[in-house]
Amino acid sequence: MTWRSVVVSRPARLHREQSRLAIDQEQTAFVPFEDIAVIVLNHREITLTHAVLSACGEYGISLFATGDTHLPSGVFLPFLAHSRATRWLRLQLDLPRPVAKQSWAAIVRSKITNQAICLRLAGHDGADRLHSYARRVRSGDSGKMEGQAAAFYFSALFGAHFSRNQACFTNAALNYGYAVLRGAIARGLVAHGLLPALGLFHASEQNAFNLADDVIEPFRPLVDLFVSRRVTPEDDDLHPPDKIALVALLNVDVDMPRGRMSVLSAIEHAIESLARVYDGGDETRLELPVLVGLEQHHLEC
Repeated sequence: MTWRSVVVSRPARLHREQSRLAIDQEQTAFVPFEDIAVIVLNHREITLTHAVLSACGEYGISLFATGDTHLPSGVFLPFLAHSRATRWLRLQLDLPRPVAKQSWAAIVRSKITNQAICLRLAGHDGADRLHSYARRVRSGDSGKMEGQAAAFYFSALFGAHFSRNQACFTNAALNYGYAVLRGAIARGLVAHGLLPALGLFHASEQNAFNLADDVIEPFRPLVDLFVSRRVTPEDDDLHPPDKIALVALLNVDVDMPRGRMSVLSAIEHAIESLARVYDGGDETRLELPVLVGLEQHHLEC
């Protein structure tokens, strides 16, 4: 079970030492590749060897590079290393439209429910209203409940004057957290042989991660809750400690039908249940997360 997230925010050289990632800085740190789920490179003066990229593919690790804004600008994913990738592609293409619409409705319902829980945990009013929106979601979200819920939710959580288009700390933190989640989900999809470009609802021809953008929806309120509790810095910038904490959200606990587990484990379970839907299973059996707070998952030794 992979569980570590490695964030490199200072000049470094990354290379492979047998089955370990070696990070050369003032001293050399070693991390077993088999323990790593995500690597984030967040400095212009980081170099890495081809052997590191090869190991990322071999061990199923997502590797993020950040751009001038220090937001993730690219992600390296394993290349469909699944023995039945062609079969899964056919199943994705042949998924009946009614099944796709019901699956999307279940995802939207879960997202709005988690938004309601987020408001409650953040100490804001409005959870009951969001629960009512969740109950009114129909096949394919034909009533546009997701959009109505979002319009109410962000104002209730971040203030009446907040807009997702603003250049501010809150949006920078949200975008960073969402990007990390998106990459982790894309990694899981590829590991299961699913093509991230073929979505249930999202269908942009210019988006290589449509399916990841479907699966991410119920996980987003976790990032929202974290950002709502963060103190906005005076310079409004996203600083390294904030980025490290946002990546660490992958190890926060959520509730799933099979019990409480980390977000990384929940992503795996959600994707496994989605794969069963593609393989003729019941779309009402999608396993999706329930927000419980921001407590880090504790591994049993």
